[in-house]
Amino acid sequence: MASLVLRGAVRLSSGARMGLLRPSCAARETVSTPRGCSRGLASGATEKVTHTGQVYEEKDYRKVRFIDAKKEVNPHFAIDLVAEEPPIEVASSTACCDGGGGALGHPKVYINLDQEGPHPCGYCGLRFVKKH
Repeated sequence: MASLVLRGAVRLSSGARMGLLRPSCAARETVSTPRGCSRGLASGATEKVTHTGQVYEEKDYRKVRFIDAKKEVNPHFAIDLVAEEPPIEVASSTACCDGGGGALGHPKVYINLDQEGPHPCGYCGLRFVKKH
């Protein structure tokens, strides 16, 4: 039986094949940090909290993303920006929200405004209220 030879693959001793790593990835994996060196992380630095409340513990492996770069968090969370927007007054008992148009994944939604108070759109969070 003829075996298929893949270009750019390495044959392991068990007969399985493993794809080659790109040089940048391979170099990154072989770099070791001396014990006690933090590679750009400030010791005792407080971490910014994201809009989802994401904060990593000091020894969490997911913090490797921020070794050579600082974690950038946008202080203007979308939920706060939408909450600052005043409710849109509508004369009829039904409001139509399409998310501002365009192919953004927001379908056209009809919102019943018969009950008192503001009614939010389930997709974008804009609030609608019936004008009296």
